[in-house]
Amino acid sequence: MSLWHKHAIFEKNSIVLVIGILIAIAIGGLIEIVPLFYLKNTIEKVDGMRPYTPLELAGRNIYVREGCYLCHSQMIRPLRDEVERYGHYSLAAESIYDRPFQWGSKRTGPDLARVGGKYSDDWHREHLRAPRSVVPGSVMPDYSWLAATDLDFSRINDDLSAQALLGVPYSSDMIANAKADVVAQATNDNPDAFELGKRYPKAQARDFDGNAARITEADALIAYLQVLGTLVDFKLYNDKANIR
Repeated sequence: MSLWHKHAIFEKNSIVLVIGILIAIAIGGLIEIVPLFYLKNTIEKVDGMRPYTPLELAGRNIYVREGCYLCHSQMIRPLRDEVERYGHYSLAAESIYDRPFQWGSKRTGPDLARVGGKYSDDWHREHLRAPRSVVPGSVMPDYSWLAATDLDFSRINDDLSAQALLGVPYSSDMIANAKADVVAQATNDNPDAFELGKRYPKAQARDFDGNAARITEADALIAYLQVLGTLVDFKLYNDKANIR
């Protein structure tokens, strides 16, 4: 029997063809999946990464609540134009503590993976209050009410506990001091800022929203934005020359 006649069995019999397709998919799937069971971790460990501080986590919750990921991605692809515009391409480890991750699906606005430290707190406050005052072509709605809304962090320790159940390494000490850490990070010259820094290296502590009398949702959101992309020393991963 020629090869054509052997192949004709699949061409003329749809049931046999479907069975053959399923077998091929099963073999391919097993080849891809089985090796993963022998790996302790598929994500490379990166120095500098830490869980979000309670204030940053509260800001991230607001970011998710307001659907910011619908217009802003947090994933820089390893393409030359992406890297030249936004900075070093995203590492898998940068999302290791994101539940859920914020890679996004489109960019109505720019990618925010490296926005931390790019602009001042004043810029962020004005951008949230009136986006077109700092970016004339912006289509982003204003979020001025965030600065007028007190941050509810009465159950922030529960948020940390829930994240810990998902695998984020929040210690019992971090959870117990969550409320105090929110206050320490959102106020100027707070005596507890030192302890905050011990629990969360590189934590930025200051009055983010410009209103020292209150801790608002703007404090939390700006604190979150200002930490994005600042924890990893990308000089250690700088291989732009190899990007094509």
